[in-house]
Amino acid sequence: MSTTSQGTALITGASSGIGATYADRLARRGFDLLLVARDQTRLETLATDLRNRTSAKVEVLKADLTLAADIRTVEQRLRNDASITLLLNNAGVASNSSLADADLDEVDRLIQLNIVALTHLASAAAAGFVVRGRGTVVNIASVVPMIPERFNAVYTASKAYVLSLSQSLNAEVAEKGVQVQTVMPGATRTEIWERAGMDLNAFPPEMVMEVNEMVDAALAGFDQKELVTIPSLSNAADWDAFVNARLALGPNLSLQHAAARYKTSGA
Repeated sequence: MSTTSQGTALITGASSGIGATYADRLARRGFDLLLVARDQTRLETLATDLRNRTSAKVEVLKADLTLAADIRTVEQRLRNDASITLLLNNAGVASNSSLADADLDEVDRLIQLNIVALTHLASAAAAGFVVRGRGTVVNIASVVPMIPERFNAVYTASKAYVLSLSQSLNAEVAEKGVQVQTVMPGATRTEIWERAGMDLNAFPPEMVMEVNEMVDAALAGFDQKELVTIPSLSNAADWDAFVNARLALGPNLSLQHAAARYKTSGA
């Protein structure tokens, strides 16, 4: 167990699943913890367990990140607490309905949590980290933006936003000492499925990762300073090929090329 402090990791959605597992792993790596979630009882139980098993200092902060006032509370902590060196934007919610059939109040809550809260907290963290010349933002996305046709529109789009935001943020802050990582899990055994009304047991067993495996794979990518980590991807070269193909499109996206294309097609 590490005895050298790595600073404090602020983890949202920390009371269970991916967030709680990250809390365990980061505490063992020498981070103190600031655990954020809605469920005070679960947070206190986790904090007590971590204090008993590790040398980490553990603080809990009850916050519902679908509420603007609670987002501001966490945001201000990120801006003002220089001990925080890592933000894990993990809090999120899934959806299992088509856009046409969706409860739009539920859609608004998903957007507030998966997009608005994540953006505010990433901005606040990045601002402080840039000033101090160090820090890490880890955003939990999903593999679903890679195959959006197979999943419902709103959740998939929210995770595509997380990926794009992280890539752009990295371009803005990487040279200022700030590390950005996007984690894109596949199907992982957590409570998010049940809350969204989905049965994970209906998936082929080989498609489902246990949460411990997912987090450990994500941390291996973190150690290698990967911008994007897909824990279920066995060959990282496949992602590199995808990125290279995307970047190769760049020179062909100008208006000049578009005009030539439509002229050739006779449009």
